[in-house]
Amino acid sequence: MDLEQGKKAVCRVMQLKDKLISLQSVLRVAALLATTAAAVVMGMNKQSYTAVVAIIGTRPVTQTFTTQFKDTPAFVYFVIANAIASGYNLAVLVTRRLLQPRAQSLAVHLLDMVILALLATGSATAASIAELGKNGNLHARWNPVCDKFGSFCNHGVIALVSSFVGVALMLALNLLSAAAKSPHSNVSGQ
Repeated sequence: MDLEQGKKAVCRVMQLKDKLISLQSVLRVAALLATTAAAVVMGMNKQSYTAVVAIIGTRPVTQTFTTQFKDTPAFVYFVIANAIASGYNLAVLVTRRLLQPRAQSLAVHLLDMVILALLATGSATAASIAELGKNGNLHARWNPVCDKFGSFCNHGVIALVSSFVGVALMLALNLLSAAAKSPHSNVSGQ
C-alpha cells in the first residue's frame, strides 16, 4: 500500500515538473518575442520633419530635421538591452536540452535575474526619455518633440510596451524558478 502511494506521489511530482518546464518554455518564448519586437521596432525607429525656418522675400527656407534612436543614448541602451535579452532567451531555449538539468538550472536562474535587471533598467531609462519627449520640461525650457515627430514617438511607445511585457515575463520566469528551488518544493525546474 505504501509502495503504491509512493509511486503515485512520484508520478504526480513528475507531471508537475513537466508542466512547470512547459510553462517556463512558453514564458521564455513569449519573452523572446517581446524583447525582439522591442529591439527591432526601436532600432528601426526614424522620422524626418521639415519646417520653415525663415522667409526670404516670398520664398520660404526650409530645414529638414531627422530623429532616430541612435540620437539618444537611453534609446541605444534600450535596444542593446532588449537584443541581449532576446539572444539570451534564444540561447537558453536552444541549449536547455543539451546541458545537465541540475547544473543548468542554477546558472539559468542567476542569469535570468541579471537579464531581468538589464531589461528593467533599459526600459525605465527609455521611458524617462520618452516622457521628456512627450511632455518636455518647462523648468529647463525643453519643449516637447512628439508634436513634431509623432510617428517616432508612437513607434517608441510600441517598443516600450513590448519591452515592459518582456520585463513582466522575465519576472514571472524568475518567480517560477525560485519557487521550484524552494526547500518546500518537490519540483526542480528547468
